Amino acid sequence: MSNVLNIALIITSVGLILSVILQSKGAGLGGLTGADTGGVFTARRGIERILFWVTIGLSVIFFALVITIIILGQ
Repeated sequence: MSNVLNIALIITSVGLILSVILQSKGAGLGGLTGADTGGVFTARRGIERILFWVTIGLSVIFFALVITIIILGQ
């Protein structure tokens, strides 16, 4: 059980990192470092909306896995 939770946590972590990186709107590496000048309250359409909800879902799964691992005393 411990190995399954740890592997699920690693996979979720990598997916969460990738989804956050893909959300950067800037061109090149400037967007990754926060050089994006876009506003916070922009309309999300198409793939941006899907990526936004995937990131939220992965973060909820990540925190649920961490809490589960802590409760089980691993």
